[in-house]
Amino acid sequence: MNAIQFQTFGNPDMLNYLALARPAAEAGSAIIQVKSASVNPSDVVNISGHFEHTLLPRIPGRDFSGVVVDGPAAWLGAEVWGTGGDIGFTRDGSHAEFIRIPVEALVRKPASLSHEQASAIGVNFIAAWLGTVEYAQLRAGETIAVLGASGGVGGAVTQIAKALGCTVIGIDRVAPADNSPAARLLDEYLPLDESAQRRIQALGGVDVVYNAAGGTAFEFALGLVKRRGRVVVISASGKRRVDFDLIDFYHNETQLIGVDSAKLGVAESAPLMAKLVNGFDSGRYEAPVIAQRYTLQEARQAYAAVAAGTRGRVVINM
Repeated sequence: MNAIQFQTFGNPDMLNYLALARPAAEAGSAIIQVKSASVNPSDVVNISGHFEHTLLPRIPGRDFSGVVVDGPAAWLGAEVWGTGGDIGFTRDGSHAEFIRIPVEALVRKPASLSHEQASAIGVNFIAAWLGTVEYAQLRAGETIAVLGASGGVGGAVTQIAKALGCTVIGIDRVAPADNSPAARLLDEYLPLDESAQRRIQALGGVDVVYNAAGGTAFEFALGLVKRRGRVVVISASGKRRVDFDLIDFYHNETQLIGVDSAKLGVAESAPLMAKLVNGFDSGRYEAPVIAQRYTLQEARQAYAAVAAGTRGRVVINM
C-alpha cells in the first residue's frame, strides 16, 4: 500500500511517501480502506516531536473515513469513520491507503456525509463534546463563551452548544469565515480583547468558557465566568506557564477543567463518534468547511498548509 511515514522528528519535510506492506486483519481487528483523512494541528506537532509517547517509525493521522475490507463478516463493505489518540502515535495512523483498528472501534459514518466530510470531524468534535457535554455538563439555557470560535474545535463547540439550546458568544482574533457553521450559529461575535471582557462582565459573566485559544488567553478566560462558572482548557499554545489571581479564583469558586482528547484511543473514542452520528444525519450538526484537498503523494504540502494556519479543514483523499 502507499502511505506516508516519518522515521525522525522534524518539519513536514520529514514525511516520506513510500510503499509499505498492507496490514493484515488479526483476531479482534479490522482493515479499513481509507477514503479520506484530515490533517489536524496535532498531526503537525506530532511529527515535530511534541508528543513524548510517539513511537517511530510511524504513519501519522488521527481522523479517517473509509470502508471495511477485512474483518468480521457483518462489517464487510460498511462505511465507517473514526479518530483516536493512539493512531498516528503508538499505532499506525490514517495517512495511508489502509489502516488496522480494533473491531470495537468500528462505527458507521453518518449517511449524510461524504467520506471527505466525515474525515474532518473526529478530533474537533470529540474535543468539543468532551469539554462541553461530558466535563462541563453544559445545559440548555446556559451561556457559553468560546475562545477560538473561528477554529475547528471552537466551531464544533458552537454547534454542540447551539444544539443543546444554549446562547453562544464567540471570541477570537478574527471572525469565523462567512461560509462556516459558526458564522451562522453564533449569537454574538466579539474580538479577543478587553472590550470582550467588559461586554461579558456587563452581562454578569457566562456559565462556561471553552478556551481553545491557548495559554495566552488563560487569565482572560477566568475573568469571563460568573460565580461557580466552569472554564474548559484544551490547549497551551502560545504560553505553557500562566499567571492568575488566586484570590479572585477561589472567591469566585471557579471550576477549572482540562481536556485532552488524545488520552482516548480509537476504541475509546468510538462510543463518542457513535453519539455524533444522529446529530449530522438529523441536520443538527453541519460538516465543517473543507478548505484544501490533497492527494497522499502531496502530504507534505497538506501538512505545511495546516502549519501555516489555513482556515477550514485540510484533507487528504486517497
